[in-house]
Amino acid sequence: MAEPGADQVDDSFDNAKLLAQIASDYKGQNTLLLDMREITPIVDYFVITTAAVSRQMNAMAEEADRVMKKRGLRKLGGEGDDAASVWLLRDYGDAVLHVFTPEGRELYDLEGLWADARRVEFSATPQADA
Repeated sequence: MAEPGADQVDDSFDNAKLLAQIASDYKGQNTLLLDMREITPIVDYFVITTAAVSRQMNAMAEEADRVMKKRGLRKLGGEGDDAASVWLLRDYGDAVLHVFTPEGRELYDLEGLWADARRVEFSATPQADA
């Protein structure tokens, strides 16, 4: 018998992998998938990636919103939608997408802040299966 919540954890991981795939499809650089479950009760996974320009950041966020909505998940929150932003965030509850400019990623250093989180390997394929 599966442990309670096992399906939710599988869904959380699938959602995070899908967000990482979207980042890859939109040419995000240095994409990381962090397992946050042992660090904080607030979120299961962070996906962190770097975009060259704000237009790329917004395209990733719009695609993430579209794909997650199609999966039945609504965006719980978002930040950084203005053109001057160095950090764009999309919160889908169990998985959060962080898209940075190179300068923003260095400034906020989420990898350093959450250094205790386990990095999860994932392989991106050419197109997200949404």
